[in-house]
Amino acid sequence: MPGKKSAITAVPKTSSTPTTSSSVTVRAMLPELPPAEQRVAELVLSQPTDVSTWTITELARRADTSETTVSRFCRVLGFAGYSQLRLTLATEAGRLDATQSPELGGDISPGDDLADVVAKISYADARAVEDTAAQLDLVVLERVIDALVAARRVDIYGVGASAFVAADFQQKLHRIGRIAFAWSDTHQALTSAAVLKPGDVAIGISHTGTTEDTVSALAEAGRRGATTVALTNFPGSPIAREADEVLTTAARETTFRSGAMSSRLAQLTVVDCLFVGIAQRTYTETNAALEATYDAVRRLRISSTRRSRR
Repeated sequence: MPGKKSAITAVPKTSSTPTTSSSVTVRAMLPELPPAEQRVAELVLSQPTDVSTWTITELARRADTSETTVSRFCRVLGFAGYSQLRLTLATEAGRLDATQSPELGGDISPGDDLADVVAKISYADARAVEDTAAQLDLVVLERVIDALVAARRVDIYGVGASAFVAADFQQKLHRIGRIAFAWSDTHQALTSAAVLKPGDVAIGISHTGTTEDTVSALAEAGRRGATTVALTNFPGSPIAREADEVLTTAARETTFRSGAMSSRLAQLTVVDCLFVGIAQRTYTETNAALEATYDAVRRLRISSTRRSRR
């Protein structure tokens, strides 16, 4: 497997615009950018349509930085220059669904009525799934699936909201006969990681990639020779630097929604892709295990006959 990640990697420079939405790419890079470039990035995220009409001088002035910094930001993002960034932002703005108001992508404010809140939440959740699928690295995904299929055991680490995703993945794997454990307690996670071996797989789930408990457990697993996988929204984060393989989500957490459902839905999307990939490669035994587990709990379901007698 590849070595540990050391730093955020710039998008390769090409003559065409990146296939991933520029807002997704910028948001993933944001925590790792220098302060001046962060100010440029925040304007690109908050006012993409306006930025597409500004000159490089105007953007630099509004970001309180230099034209050189704006140009450097464009290169890190993968563009040949500022004109290509402007063209991409204008093109993406033009692709907005005519039935969707651009305001749906904004933060929830204290003055929003309930209808606005519902619309913004559903929009953010749907976009998180769509954007995650669009930017998912299929080559990395396949390598992780291969490692999981061959693994003696799988340890999954996650705390807080990510603990629910870790538990979901563990349950899925356990149901098809895979030896898997989900750990949300730091001490249990570290002691479990300490007995992993080469051929085992450890997965750390953290939206921000900065959760020390999860990063520490994944690092310990790596020191023991296990294949390590990070599932995070930020490819330049500490957890990504500890991992052999990095799978990224593309969720945006907003005001009132730290640890939001959108980040968990994005993580669960990747988990489902991993699970189905494993099931495809182990089709016969997976089907047998699913049938056996379904039969084991079927008698606990209340039948329509029993319901009608009540």
